[in-house]
Amino acid sequence: MIRRALISVSDRRGLDKLVEVLASLGVEVVASSGTAAWLRRAGYRRVMEVSEYTGFPEAPGGLLKTLHPKIHGGILLNPENPEHRSYMERWGIEPIDLVVVNLYPFEEYAARGGWREAAVGIDIGGPALIRAAAKASLLHGRVAVVVDPSQYEEVVEGLKRHNGNLPEGLRWRLAVEAFRRTSDYDEAIYRHLMGGG
Repeated sequence: MIRRALISVSDRRGLDKLVEVLASLGVEVVASSGTAAWLRRAGYRRVMEVSEYTGFPEAPGGLLKTLHPKIHGGILLNPENPEHRSYMERWGIEPIDLVVVNLYPFEEYAARGGWREAAVGIDIGGPALIRAAAKASLLHGRVAVVVDPSQYEEVVEGLKRHNGNLPEGLRWRLAVEAFRRTSDYDEAIYRHLMGGG
């Protein structure tokens, strides 16, 4: 059952449909500041900013948002494992069952000119979240990771059909797609910096 979702997206197309279903299921949402503001404007009230959840403010320029043990521990640790559960209880880490992340549009930043402009568009926290969620999905079958708005419809249907949960096969496919997305993202950065972008 999905009880808590982490959402941090730059492309918000279709997010309202996903959030509507999450709201109907009573899912608590932890979101980066920009995404949280967008969600509140869209009428979603059960949203907590990452900085509020972690007790640690975002760094200037948004350089540090989601890179925190309460976030990554909530994704990677398995509360069904007694050792993990004990650690989570000790450090106040809550399970995160759904991670919805899309990455900074690197290609848009790269098109602005020099390598410094391109470097601004290199997402660090997003790929870390995606990889953590995909790994947890494969390890425990507990976390689902969504990396593209084109996946929202299938996720929404899965949540409706399975009473707020997602079937293992869908979680697996989403995890595989997540690794493809981070691989493509890193490849685009590499190509640009080597002069082929």
